[in-house]
Amino acid sequence: MKTKELSKKYKNYVIDMRREFHRFPEASLQEYRTSARIKEELDRFGIQSEIIADTGVIATIVGKYPGRTVALRGDIDALAVVETSSKEYASKNLGLMHACGHDTHAAMLLGSARVLNDMRDNLNGTVKFLFQPGEEVARGALKMIEAGALENVDNIFGMHISSDLPCGTISADSGPRCASADIFSLKIVGKGGHGARPEQCVDAVVVGSAIVMNLQSVVSREFSPLEPTVLTVGSIKSGTRFNVIAPTAILEGTTRCYNLDIRKNFPKIIERVAKSTAEAYRAKAELTYTYGVGPTINNETYADLAQKSAQKLVGAENVISRPPSTGGEDFSEFSNRIPGVMVNLGGQNKEKGFIYPHHHEKFDIDEEALEIGTAFYAQYAIDYLNLN
Repeated sequence: MKTKELSKKYKNYVIDMRREFHRFPEASLQEYRTSARIKEELDRFGIQSEIIADTGVIATIVGKYPGRTVALRGDIDALAVVETSSKEYASKNLGLMHACGHDTHAAMLLGSARVLNDMRDNLNGTVKFLFQPGEEVARGALKMIEAGALENVDNIFGMHISSDLPCGTISADSGPRCASADIFSLKIVGKGGHGARPEQCVDAVVVGSAIVMNLQSVVSREFSPLEPTVLTVGSIKSGTRFNVIAPTAILEGTTRCYNLDIRKNFPKIIERVAKSTAEAYRAKAELTYTYGVGPTINNETYADLAQKSAQKLVGAENVISRPPSTGGEDFSEFSNRIPGVMVNLGGQNKEKGFIYPHHHEKFDIDEEALEIGTAFYAQYAIDYLNLN
């Protein structure tokens, strides 16, 4: 199979590029070196490309024969994590690390561009390559869309390396894959005073604590147990001193779900619980709710196509099913506008020590996965463009 042969040919190139990206990670929406290097490589291979959305790159390969347009997406930003690794390709930018595998996505997408460029004369249509910034802050995909990344695109395919799937396996299930990821903040306003005279005060610490506890019943008592839903308060900021009753408190948290009706109702529910609880304690509560990214729901038709593409590369026995994640993914900005599919590529290898989860300071993957991922990007594009 041509895609496998060419991916093997470019295996070392993809590994080298992955290690370069890993050595020089950049923060979300600040990926200037990364995008410049990607464009430099594309230019070197004669692939039309441009930098868009400040630090994103879009490349285009037009096949010999007319047809539809498919987009392949890979994100490129890193995380604010201090890497603890003795690898020669460990991060040189202290405090930043490719702890989620976006370096692998960028490298595999570059490799697939080389593969498909070599096969240009056999392509029935057009392939666009979206090197997307800012996924970790859930703003990059929308910036790319606003800059025109989806113009004339019929279908989109994304891939994420996975540290909990064995290397050599692929998951391409239909339906919910990632949850919506929204943010809320609650400001509690009470009345401060001396810690020895609580009767003169309205303690924002006590009110905030009560709100946290009451919010725990939202998921368990207001939604069906058959609907995966998360409400987490991750931060409480209040008080200045052991003997001072705090006048204010700030609670920050996140909600996750797949059901759009639940997502729409979350702000009203949180506000009702917070305000009612605060009132019971003679305090006030103010909610700020920010919609982040919507749920990533894989199109059934194209998930099936992705599974067939994967089977050609790793065999049917290695195309496995996995449950959806409650993590967020701004690939949904693309796939909620046009039909799309997000897949997971196994990168775990326990024997080699590649066992750490995403966002861990020792995160790494088995680089044997890169050859598979490069071929998978290319194979899906070909199979989609060859559909009747």
